[in-house]
Amino acid sequence: MDYTINRLIAGADFDAVDARTRAALAEKGFGILTEIDVKATMKKKLDVEMPAYRILGACNPKMAHEAIGIEPRVGTMLPCNVILREVDGGVEVSAIDPVASMQAIDNAALHAVAGQVRDLLANAVKAI
Repeated sequence: MDYTINRLIAGADFDAVDARTRAALAEKGFGILTEIDVKATMKKKLDVEMPAYRILGACNPKMAHEAIGIEPRVGTMLPCNVILREVDGGVEVSAIDPVASMQAIDNAALHAVAGQVRDLLANAVKAI
C-alpha cells in the first residue's frame, strides 16, 4: 500500500508550487497549521545544503473535529502532512494518505472520515 499521494510538477518553480499548493488545499477546506522549512533547518542545525524541502501541516477543521469526536487520541496523527520538495526536473508534492495512517486504529467510523480526507487531499494535489 502506498502511504502517500504524489504528484510531480515538471519544470516548476518551488515558490510557485508552494503558492499553488496552498491555494489548492484552501479550496478543499484545508488551512496550514504548521510549516517547516527543512532546507533552512538543516542548514542552521547541521550546516548542510540540500534542495528545497518544506513540510506543511494541513488541517480541514470540519473533518478534524469529526475525527476527534470519534477517536479523541487521533490528534496524535494530525495534521495531515503535505511535503514539497525540489527534485530533478521540477517539484514533487506528496501528501500523507490518511487511510493508511489510520490503519492502526480499529474504528470503521474513523476510517470512513479518513477516506473523505484522502479524497479531498488527492483532489487538492491533482489541482496543483
